[in-house]
Order: sequence, then C-alpha cells, then structure tokens
Amino acid sequence: MSGAEIRAAFLDFYEQRGHKPMASASLVPDDPTVLLTIAGMLPFKPVFLGQQPRPAARATSAQKCIRTNDIENVGRTARHHTFFEMLGNFSFGDYFKEQAIQWAWELSTGVFGLSPQNLVVSVFREDDEAEAIWRDVVGVNPKRIIRMDEADNFWASGPTGPCGPCSEIYYDFKPELGDDGIDLEDDGRFIEFYNLVFMQYNRDAEGTLTPLANRNIDTGMGLERMAQILQGVPNNYETDLIYPLIETAAGLAGVDYRALDDRGKTSLKVIGDHSRAITQLICDGVTASNLGRGYILRRLLRRVVRHGRLLGIDKPFLTAMGEASIALMQAAYPQLNERREVILAELQREEARFLETLERGEKLLADVLAAKPQQISGEQAFELYDTYGFPLELTEEIAEEHGLTVDLAGFEAAMEAQRQRAKAAAVSIDLTLQGAIDQVAAELEATQFRGYELLEQSSCVLALVVNGEPAQRAVAGDAVQVVLDTTPFYGEGGGQVGDRGVLCGDGAGGDGVIVAIEAVSRNRSVFVHSGRVERGSLAIGDVVHGQVDRACRRRAQANHTATHLLQAALKQVVDPGIGQAGSLVDFDRLRFDFHCPRAVTPAELQQIEALINGWISEAHALEVAEMAIDAAKAAGAVAMFGEKYADVVRVVDVPGVSMELCGGTHVANTAEIGLFKIVGESGVAAGIRRIEAVAGAAVLAYLNERDAVVKQLGERFKAQPGEIVERVVQLSDELKASQKALAAAREELALAKSAALAAQAQAVGGSVLLVARLDGVEGAGLQSAAQGLVDQLGAAAAVVLGGLPDPTDAGKVILVAAFGPDVIAAGPKAGAFIGGIAKLCGGGGGGRPNLAQAGGRDGAALDGALEQARQQLEAALG
Repeated sequence: MSGAEIRAAFLDFYEQRGHKPMASASLVPDDPTVLLTIAGMLPFKPVFLGQQPRPAARATSAQKCIRTNDIENVGRTARHHTFFEMLGNFSFGDYFKEQAIQWAWELSTGVFGLSPQNLVVSVFREDDEAEAIWRDVVGVNPKRIIRMDEADNFWASGPTGPCGPCSEIYYDFKPELGDDGIDLEDDGRFIEFYNLVFMQYNRDAEGTLTPLANRNIDTGMGLERMAQILQGVPNNYETDLIYPLIETAAGLAGVDYRALDDRGKTSLKVIGDHSRAITQLICDGVTASNLGRGYILRRLLRRVVRHGRLLGIDKPFLTAMGEASIALMQAAYPQLNERREVILAELQREEARFLETLERGEKLLADVLAAKPQQISGEQAFELYDTYGFPLELTEEIAEEHGLTVDLAGFEAAMEAQRQRAKAAAVSIDLTLQGAIDQVAAELEATQFRGYELLEQSSCVLALVVNGEPAQRAVAGDAVQVVLDTTPFYGEGGGQVGDRGVLCGDGAGGDGVIVAIEAVSRNRSVFVHSGRVERGSLAIGDVVHGQVDRACRRRAQANHTATHLLQAALKQVVDPGIGQAGSLVDFDRLRFDFHCPRAVTPAELQQIEALINGWISEAHALEVAEMAIDAAKAAGAVAMFGEKYADVVRVVDVPGVSMELCGGTHVANTAEIGLFKIVGESGVAAGIRRIEAVAGAAVLAYLNERDAVVKQLGERFKAQPGEIVERVVQLSDELKASQKALAAAREELALAKSAALAAQAQAVGGSVLLVARLDGVEGAGLQSAAQGLVDQLGAAAAVVLGGLPDPTDAGKVILVAAFGPDVIAAGPKAGAFIGGIAKLCGGGGGGRPNLAQAGGRDGAALDGALEQARQQLEAALG
C-alpha cells in the first residue's frame, strides 16, 4: 500500500465506526506551552481537559507533527524523523479499553493484512484488564503479550492531571526466532507502530490516582512506520513518503543513493526528512529567525544546505527541494500548493543568507588558525557548527591540513549539553493548569458575549481573583480579575484589544461599588475583566452593571474595519495572494502583518491609501452574518491561514470590497471610519511586511503632531513649509562638504605624522618592521598612513599602527596592518594578523592580506597589544 492509501484506509476504517474525521491542525499550535505540534493528540488537549466541548464523541485524524529533540538521530536510525504524520482515533468519554483494543487489532490484521505471527503487544505491568482483553477476547498468544514498566507503558500529561496505562502493538521482522525471551528493546527485530493510551486516572499533587468520571482513548499510529512495514523496505526513508525527495537530492548531487557509503546515505536521508519539515513549517506561517519556532526552521533549513554541500551540491538547491516536497505532499495538504510562492521565496532567501553565514564561518576558522593554537577546542568547533553551520568534518579536514586536531570530546560535550536543553523543552505536553485564573476558568461555563448588540448590561459576578489568588470578596484598592455570566465587554482576540469601561452596582456592603476595567481578555471561552476596585466592595454573587467605554469601542471598531479594507487594498494593489500574518487593532492605531517577499513601494502605499479612503467615502453598509464554515469559504470569505474556526462562523462583509471571517467589532458603515492614514511600512521578519496606520479620530491627532513638527522646523530654518525640504537638502550638502574637507585635512595630518615614523622602522631578517602608536587619527587616515609607509619602506615592509581616534575616549581603539608583497609571501596576512591583535583590546576585525583594519574597546590594553604585534612579527619574519 502507498502512504496515501494507508492514510485513507485508517481514516475510512474509523469513520465507518462513527468517528468524525478531523482535518490536521497547524504545526503552530494554539497552545503557549509548546512551540510546535508534537503529537496527534495536541489539538484535542482542551477537550481532554474539559476546557472545550468535544467536537464529537469519537474523532479520527491524520495530524502532521514535528519533533526535534533527537535531531542528530535523523538519517542515522531507521525511523527517527523531524516531520511525521500521526494517525489517531479518539474517544471522548465514549468507548474505552476493550473496543479500542479490538478495533486496533482488526485494523492491523484485517485492513492492513499483518499476520498475527508478526505482532507482539505490550501492556503496563499492572494492567491486568488490558492483558486479559488481548489474551481472552482478541486471542493473542500469551507469550507475545509483554508487560512493561511505567517508563514505557504509562502515559502522564504532567506531574499532575490526566494519566493512564498504555498498550502498544509491535511488528516482529524475525518471528522465526520464536516467542521465548522476547526483548522489545531490540530495534533490529521489533518496531512499535500503534500506541493505545487509556486515559482513566487523575493524579493529584500527592501522587494519588483517582478514576476519571469520563474515561478517554488517545491513540497514535506512525504513518511512516506502517509504510515501512507494508512496503517491505529496510527503513522509513525508503518508503514512498520520503524516497522521492532522496532521489531528487541525489540527482542534484549527481550521485546514486544505492551506491553511496553510510555517510552519503545519511546526508540524503537528512535532506529528504528535513525538506518535508521546512516546507510544512513555512506553509503554516513560520519564518526563519533566531527565536522559538523560527530558530527550529532555520536550524533544519541550514542542515539541509550543509548536507547538500557534503554531497557536493555547490549551488543553491532549496527551491528545487521545496518544489519536490510540494509535489509529493500536496494531495494530502492542498494548502502547500496554495502557498507555493511564499514557501519557495522563504527557502530562497534563507538559503542565500546561510551561504553568506557559511562564508563568515570560514573566516572565523581562519582567525582561529591564525592564532596558532595547539588544538582547535571543542567549544570553537561547536560554535562553528551550531552558529555558522560549519560541518565538523570540514573543520577536522582543514585542521589536519594545518597539522592540528579537533577536541572531539569537547565538541561532543557541547553537543550533548544542547541536546539536553532541547529534550527538556520539547518532548512533553503539559496538560496541567497554570495560575489561579486558569483554575477558575476551567470550572466555569463559557461567558455569554452580548457586546455586538449592547454596550451596557447587568450581569452576575461568578468568580473573583484578587491580587492573583481566588477570593470571595474584593475591597477598594484591590487589583481584581472578574468573571461575569454575561458581558458587553469585548475580550481581546482576533488581534483586537479588549474593551475598557466600568462595573458599578450596590456592592457587597450596600455602599456602592465601582470597578475600573482596564482590560478584558479571554481564558479559553471565559471572559476575564481585569481592573481595580475604586470604591466599595465586590463579592461573588453580586449583580453589577457593566458599561463599555463608548469612545474607545468606536475607535477600535473604526480601526478593525479599516484593517479589513487594508487587506483588500493590498490584494488589489500588490498581490492577490497576500495573506495575513498577524494584526493589532488598538484604540489609537492599527497594525497589519502580511506575507510578502518585498517592500511595498511608496507609490503603492499612496495608491492603497487612496483606495481605502475612497471606500470610506462611498459609505458601504457592512453586513454581518453567521453561517457554516464551508458556506462562508464558498462565498469567498477570507480566513486567516492557520487559524482554527468553529463549524459556524461569523462573516463580516463590506459588499464588493471585502469579506472575512471575523469575531471582532466593526462600524456599521465605512463612512464612520472618517479617514485612513498609513504611517509606516517595514519588514519584521523574512518574508513578512508590516503596515502601521491610524483611522478615525486618531488621524487628526496624527496630523496635529506632524503639523507642530513642520511649524517648529519652519521657525528653525526660517522657511515656509514648502521650502523646508530644499533647505534641509542644502544644509545636508554643506555638512557633507565640510565633513569631506575635515576628513581630507585629518588624512593629510596623519600622513604628515606618519612620515616622521619611517625613521623608527627596524630591519628584521630581510624585512623592515614598523610598529607604532598614532592617536587622534580616524580609521581611514590610519589606513592611508600605513599604506603610505609601506610604499615608502618597500615591498618587504610590515607596518602596524594603532591609536585612539579621540585621545579622551579610551573606549574606542583602531588598529591597522599593511604588509608588502614580500611579507605576504613569507606567510603573515594582514587580515588574520590584525584580527588576533585586536582581541587583546577586546575587539576584532580583519580585511585583505595586504591591508586590514580592526577595532577594540580597551584603550588601556593598546600599548601591550602593539608590543605583542611587534614580537609576533619579529618571530614570523626573523
């Protein structure tokens, strides 16, 4: 069976048994405790915790996942991956252990045709019930039922919370070895392909296990592992899910996978595995960076390039791998083709950046070698590897050419430290609750939001958190978080900030209470009103009257509708394929982030602004309706990529202009916006642009501020508003001319000072050496002086000058080295040499072999550094 047929067979099997098919969630989870979707059950975590209603009593999915905690094993073992697909069936308080086991066996032996002689099952050592079901109901040979300890066969969400025993099904590649002494740790013989988790207990802080009222089933079958079994190949990489990518990479490298040694095959496997991962990550909106999931993408991407270079691919090739990955996976994930341009553009940009970084790594290694160490330390080798993507093998090869070795033990120690940091952060899903408000919200029903129709409403206080602790009562001065049964206050979401306002009422003491609401957020579906008690006291059960700040709400509505118009204008003016990457709708401004490989030009910004103000003046009446998600998409409603939506969604339509899925608050008519003004356009990440703007009343404040600046400039320059630019250009030109004349004068002064230094040169062997201090001269002047001295002293001259550009500032040091052709031929290179000397002054730098400049921050160390330069050159040239 092909990978696609295995996926379809699994989902069909469970759909026929009453499971609702669920689409794969994004790799970017709606969960702050994890960076990426690392397990098939993660999208259902709120359901298992009772924080969200179950989508159905039974569900099934093929979930894309990424794990990087064992990244160094990718390509080296038969079944380690970063990207993988987890097939799962789930029961939310419906069927339990016996039914799950029977269906798992029926699927494995009936649908996938696996022989019972090739199957072994494991159970938790204390789970007599599961063992009895496997043995007496299913009929598994008792010798092929293996009891395992808690580390292998007991699943826990965290130190406390839901937990339960597991049962796993293994495939036996060598059943002829018999049933005695089975060791499931033998990876050469057994592979685990189906894991059944029986979520039946809750563990408290003392470790006591209490049966859950509603028991759940969470299972996972690795698609790649089942493909290896059914396709009869020696590892997951040679299945049809990955091998086409290996063939693509082999073709680019001009090699034959079957003919390569283990090292070459490993590189091709890494490229195949990582290409799937980086393509899916970019598709789900991740961009390369040095933080969080962006760093994971960058690291995976750079490993692909590095292994390509090890195979001899000496030109950019990531877009080719991206094209192949899209072609391979688009049938199961059509959004890959929809976001093809975004994916390929990000791959191209990041590969170009990395190739530049790789060149810097080569220069860094040259600096390390220039210091003539006894050995390249493990820390240096690891920095080259981890920061610059420099292969350890290449570091070893270059070191060997220089008669050096690499401290491999130190390198492995640094690598292991990084592995442990990654493992600690990446392998578990914590289902435990955090903080008082989380605990309170988990016990409450969803808040009824009435703010679309009402800005004032009476409500009942359901819960209070005072100064971070659950409480029954709050008094004047307390910082509070209040949960109401219904609310007119909009809770922060969809990029829009929460409402402000007040809660007022008779109060717990009957003396009247006023609570100033500064922010409203959402904890799951519970609205949390944060503020401070200004007067009186408040208790659970009190009835309060909520009043939304109308002015703030109007400004937020104007900015939110303007954001929709902005996206529509960008699609019309710049690119129809532009997609939202994030937004902020505040009371006094709006911000819109979007996927775009280039900056929006000033002319385009002007066109966008005019288009939006035109729509505003046309006074379009907005139409808001709720409809089924499929009907909304069919009608053309724009959804934010990667966002999760309910079956019924709210659609905000500006007829003929924009239609989006949105739960935010909006104006009734575009004319209410008044004006729209773009105040900035910038790049916030690779392939992500940001437009900042103001709308409505905020435009007047913005224009007043700019008008005040123009008036001040006019007074300062004695110019009318229309003459200010010309006056500034004139002053700028005058300043540049003065600076140029000053630089020329300083250079002449440096040459004059340096001429007197020539007499200090000394003969060293067949060379002429001059090391001197020259303060009060900038870098360009110092370079001119050094080169002039070499010209004066001849081809065998080596000149090193150092000084403080400002003698009163010991925090800035400049060092320059200029070497004649004969000196370079003898070995020393100016760039590598002066970089090492600058480190003595707390700096660095480099340049060409004949002329280089470096800097430092410790002027007190300058004389010692110059003396060290003298000694090193005397040794090298003597």
